[in-house]
Amino acid sequence: MTVDGISDIFRRVLETPDIGPESDFFDSGGDSLLATRVLSAVARTYDVELSFDDFLLAPTPGTLANRIASTLR
Repeated sequence: MTVDGISDIFRRVLETPDIGPESDFFDSGGDSLLATRVLSAVARTYDVELSFDDFLLAPTPGTLANRIASTLR
């Protein structure tokens, strides 16, 4: 699991190349419906289930990657 992998998921869901490790999902045009797509992609890719609250607390690729890593420990 990498920050780049999470960034790629954000890019795909938001349909924009302008996503970096510190890009806030909601400031980049995301909404709660698109967030569920991110969470679904994370579950498929990394085999970890996160809640919407987890996503609200970690809305950037960098913070979400850290949250996933802490879940896998």
